[in-house]
Amino acid sequence: MKNNIIKTKPLPLVIPRVIVGLIFLSEGIQKFITPETVGSGRFAKIGFQHPEFWASTVGITEIACAILLLIGLLSRLMSVPLLVIMAVAFIATKIPILTEKGFWSFAHEYRTDFALTLLLIMLFYYGSGNYSIDKYITKCGERA
Repeated sequence: MKNNIIKTKPLPLVIPRVIVGLIFLSEGIQKFITPETVGSGRFAKIGFQHPEFWASTVGITEIACAILLLIGLLSRLMSVPLLVIMAVAFIATKIPILTEKGFWSFAHEYRTDFALTLLLIMLFYYGSGNYSIDKYITKCGERA
């Protein structure tokens, strides 16, 4: 009984994949359906040159990577562009909050991005997990 309480299980990577995948899928779609607030309008407000181009590029990247994460295909690879997006968002939107409003405002604004970034790092390190196309492909490759 005691061993069952403290015994750990294999890491269930499907949960972080679904969390990250659904968030980025939603954010990518919103860049196209509400461009004034989430898409090109936001990129223009931040100060990006050619905001329509960047909003579309980021939106398409988020949608494509999210779909592949959700099905567990190339999760390590798909984590990289999403981590780049998170790094740029941090530099462009969160550092100004830190310098202008202080640490606690920054901590409040960055909490979701921080959790998402850590989940992406986890997926980059561990991969797709057992319930994924990557696992299926790996099993099929071992049989041949």
